[in-house]
Amino acid sequence: MTFQPVTHLRHFALAVPDFERQRAFFRDTWGLTEVADDSGLAFFAAEGSPEQYVVRVRKDRQKRMDLVAFGAGSVADVDRLATELIAAGVALVREPGPMDTPGGGYGLRFFDPDGRVVEVSADVATRTHRRIEEREAIPVRLSHCVVNSRQPERLRDFYARHLGFRLTDTLYSDHMGDLMYFMRCNRLHHSFAIARGPHVSLHHASFEMRGVEEYMRGTGRALRAGTRLTWGPGRHLAGDNTFSYFHDPHGNTVEYTTELAILDEDLWHPGRHDVDDPMVQDQWGTADPMSESVAKDQFNDPDVLFTAPPV
Repeated sequence: MTFQPVTHLRHFALAVPDFERQRAFFRDTWGLTEVADDSGLAFFAAEGSPEQYVVRVRKDRQKRMDLVAFGAGSVADVDRLATELIAAGVALVREPGPMDTPGGGYGLRFFDPDGRVVEVSADVATRTHRRIEEREAIPVRLSHCVVNSRQPERLRDFYARHLGFRLTDTLYSDHMGDLMYFMRCNRLHHSFAIARGPHVSLHHASFEMRGVEEYMRGTGRALRAGTRLTWGPGRHLAGDNTFSYFHDPHGNTVEYTTELAILDEDLWHPGRHDVDDPMVQDQWGTADPMSESVAKDQFNDPDVLFTAPPV
């Protein structure tokens, strides 16, 4: 059996120039709970998630995606992953060892082929979480993270070979080729996805709501707060999940979603979906059609590559 060290998505981390504005957005508009802060570093949890935090925000003069973090099954899996990465010539940012972030644990960091930092950890203490109530329009958990890559096929193969991700579905266009690979590390349709883009960057990060009612109420709250809606509300075909995409104060795309498909992995076969079919992008037909301008909104700014964040 192929080694599958990654069990789930933990969090993603951003660096931003306007720290206080970003901090207020995640707390007051997006519905996350600030659980820790330390002189220019803030951590945000989702009330329904056992993860210590799902977003980290760091103050910096330069905007960037600091890292994406995944959970591993055990300390032994973290050590084995490090050994296999080193043997494959992958550059480690931090060798396996104890972590000093909220919840502790044992983990490592490395550069993926695009130059973004990836963290994989085990034995992180869980956070006391709770059931999200009916009509309570705050995120239950971090659903998935999508990145832009100029070489998405190479990145897809790296995450499959080294982290054990499985390809779930592919979006394609007859004139542009493959445009997005949906990757899973558990029964959820995707926890990670790779989009074809003009440069390496964060495409979007998605937050799961309790249900469609809560998803629509959260969408409405963000709109009333003046947050820019870039696409949605709608419902994708791949993953069968709802979508409302917004820009945060620094132009990163964040999404409210719900009802992401849960697969029977023994029976699932990866599908190919043509983006020129309107039903692929939005089954409901409520969102604007996918266009060049909508796609550009998710390209984001070019990221800082092969440079580890200071924390």
